[in-house]
Amino acid sequence: MLAGKKNIGLILLMTFILSSCIGILISSLQQTATINITDIKTTTRIDEKLMPVGVTGVFPDGTQKVFCWFQWKDTKINTTVMARWYFLTDNIHILDYNFTIPRKEGSGSVSLTMPEGKKLPVGQYKIDLNFGKQTLKSTIFKVQ
Repeated sequence: MLAGKKNIGLILLMTFILSSCIGILISSLQQTATINITDIKTTTRIDEKLMPVGVTGVFPDGTQKVFCWFQWKDTKINTTVMARWYFLTDNIHILDYNFTIPRKEGSGSVSLTMPEGKKLPVGQYKIDLNFGKQTLKSTIFKVQ
C-alpha cells in the first residue's frame, strides 16, 4: 500500500515537472521572432509612400519630432512590435509604443514628438524595436 502511494506521488511529481517544461517550451516558442527588420533609419519626415525623407543621425537644437523609419520582410501578419525610446545622455527611458505589423513585408515608421511649443532636449537618444524581450534593431541619434 505504501509503495502504491509513493508511485502515485512520483507520477504526480513527474506530471508537474513535465507540464512545467512544456509551458516553458511553449513560452519560448511564442517569443521567437516572427519578423525580420531589415533596415532602420532616423529621419526628419516620412513621405506619402512611407519612405524616409531627410535621413540623418544628427538633428538640430529646436527639433520637435524625430521619425524612426524601418523596413521588414518575412513577417507573420499582425505581429506586435514595441518601439522603446531612450534619452541616453541622462540614462532615461522615455516611452514604449506598441504597434502591429500589417503585412508580410513593407515599411513604416514611429515618431518621438514633443508637445506643442516644446523641443527635444539636446543630447543622445536611442530607439529599440523589440519583439517580446528580443531587440530586433536599434539606432542612435543626437540632437545638438
